[in-house]
Amino acid sequence: MLTKRKSRSIAAVLAFSSTLTVSGLHKFYLGQPLWGILYVLLSWTPIPKVASAIEGVWYLAQDEEAFDRNFNQGKSPVKFSQQTSNQVETVANALRELDALRQDGLISEYEFEQKRRQLLDQIS
Repeated sequence: MLTKRKSRSIAAVLAFSSTLTVSGLHKFYLGQPLWGILYVLLSWTPIPKVASAIEGVWYLAQDEEAFDRNFNQGKSPVKFSQQTSNQVETVANALRELDALRQDGLISEYEFEQKRRQLLDQIS
């Protein structure tokens, strides 16, 4: 099952809005529906509003990596560095040259496939 990556900013906004509207919206957003229901059930007390405000501060105090570990199963957004981008471009150019050799009949299909796999393994 694919789950959408949770945003630290949205979680904090929902937590702070719980002090003005329905408590627990941030819990539903973060995939914690039981906590969300508990916050709604206790909404007649100040407990969920105070807890939501504290959690909003906690979300903002965390860096992205800590938030991802806690709420995105440790998955951070994919960020390509300049080095990775250059490496991909180099491999792509090598694959084009290799394909030209294959089309010209200078290497066999088997040799092409072996070298293609080696080049692609450099990226992963």
